[in-house]
Amino acid sequence: MSAKAPCGTVLSPVITPFDDALAPDAERFVAHCRWLLGNDVGLAIFGTNSEANSLSLAERQFLLERLVEADVDPSRLMPGTGCCSIPESVALTRHAVEQGVGGVLMLPPFYYKGVSEEGVFRYYAEVIERVGDDRLKLYLYHIPPVAQVPLGLDLIERLIARYPGVVAGIKDSGGDWENTQAVISAFASDDFHVYAGSERFLLPTLRAGGAGCISATANVNAPAIAALGADWQGSEADARQRALDEVRDIFESVPMIPALKAATAHFAGAPQWARLRPPLVELDETQRRTLLGALARVGFDMPGLGA
Repeated sequence: MSAKAPCGTVLSPVITPFDDALAPDAERFVAHCRWLLGNDVGLAIFGTNSEANSLSLAERQFLLERLVEADVDPSRLMPGTGCCSIPESVALTRHAVEQGVGGVLMLPPFYYKGVSEEGVFRYYAEVIERVGDDRLKLYLYHIPPVAQVPLGLDLIERLIARYPGVVAGIKDSGGDWENTQAVISAFASDDFHVYAGSERFLLPTLRAGGAGCISATANVNAPAIAALGADWQGSEADARQRALDEVRDIFESVPMIPALKAATAHFAGAPQWARLRPPLVELDETQRRTLLGALARVGFDMPGLGA
């Protein structure tokens, strides 16, 4: 069975707030990260739901530094550092390691489609070799619905064999439980931590020996998801999982990233949270009312959230 991962059982790909000039709002970002940590949710900053690929390298480095300067425990951080360009991935990864992060989450090079396993292996190998730091803990990011570059079992096995202790885990956002289960069965250990990409699979992942989940809706449903992560062997675990699924259904009924920001804006009383960087756009008024109405019907709240 997999040991508890250093970054925690539940992590959130933290949504990124923007000011009226669409620049990252560092103060609001730090405050949201503190709220997540206060609910025992780790910080997978610069993930898909962070709009990471709409951020520059300098913006990502700036926000990470602001978190560390604000005394956020870097061991709870797993920043996304995967770019299509090897030099950019190296720069972000090296910077993150120097900040003392618990790990980095790395997309495969996602622009070119239909590339070979050998090509993807060489990409990861090149980044690891160029970073050249024993402190690096690299988590693979399998998200074929978006990247369209899958990370299969043979590739994972090759990377673990070549870089034991460096290739430290994977986030499986494929949405296919059978694949996640296969990865856990093949590789989960004290040195390789398998995270599901949604809290829908949190309970089965933990029961199978995985590490937990890195989930978009942990941005908003942090207390409930973390509670299941902490008490997954308890008598209420299955009921907790069903309740998480119900909330997840609501957020998936509209575009996810705008929904996360709309809910945060509403419960924080801070309309600035609703901003997105193009090409993403906010929920329209009908979608927003539908989302908030459905959340109200299930008694959803974000307790302790500040503006």
